[in-house]
Amino acid sequence: MNAAAARTWLAALRPKTLGASFCPVLMGAALAWHDGVLAWLPVAAALAGAILLQVASNFANDLYDGLRGTDSGERLGPQRAVASGLVTPRAMGVALVLVIVLAAIPAAYLAWHAGLAFAAIGVAGAICAVGYTAPPLSLAYRGLGDIFVFAFFGPLAVAGTRAACDGAWTETALTCGLAPGAIAVCLLATNNLRDRVGDAANGKKTLAVRFGAGFARSLICVMHAVALALPIVAAEFYGLPRGIMLASLVCALIPASVQIARGRDGAALNMNLALFGATLYLYGIAFAVGMSFDWGNR
Repeated sequence: MNAAAARTWLAALRPKTLGASFCPVLMGAALAWHDGVLAWLPVAAALAGAILLQVASNFANDLYDGLRGTDSGERLGPQRAVASGLVTPRAMGVALVLVIVLAAIPAAYLAWHAGLAFAAIGVAGAICAVGYTAPPLSLAYRGLGDIFVFAFFGPLAVAGTRAACDGAWTETALTCGLAPGAIAVCLLATNNLRDRVGDAANGKKTLAVRFGAGFARSLICVMHAVALALPIVAAEFYGLPRGIMLASLVCALIPASVQIARGRDGAALNMNLALFGATLYLYGIAFAVGMSFDWGNR
């Protein structure tokens, strides 16, 4: 593989968005550490499974949007591998199958180690990852992509990582999982806001297409606010260390939704996408670091 091909495949992985997998797994690991049950191998398996399923979704998106013509030459975002002709549909299809097969390995381990629920989550995750754009599900084309993203990169990922350590699914982890799910929705909704004109022309009925730009902007702002408020709620009502409010500070210091609320549109939204991607990485780190210290009286 030459350097140009390597760059093409690296771009197809969409590394700036992989914080959607990293953040909830790190949060789940931090919660397991707080509860005294942290086990590194199950956490590593959860991270590998989450990243591989996200890559599978990215490859499927590249493949099927390319085949449908949704990723046209007029798109405002980064160049896509299949649509640009840099990767053949067959090669992307082979890569997609390989990634799904690899994702089955950590899922099988987690099912053996922590319960059959992980097998069900793995199967459902694989179906939704491919079905995000692939027929017959085509979740993104029906305006259901946000639900998939919120669930699998939010409560399921955080609580699942926590449960991978000792098999216990906790209310605290499910609640904390609302935060990364909300930021992941911000990322997706910003992408769909940017692409709404082209998506509408190609029958991709995202929420931004179905309900308009105003709805998409409101959704992004509300989800950003949820992520900002969640650590405060978790510290006050679930007794977690107040240090996790560092994650709230990350949201406050990266106000990616502000320019969107003020009407930023088109290719300029690529900057906001990058900011939400960075927020996911930093949010997970801040939450995990903050778990190690507290202040004030309870």
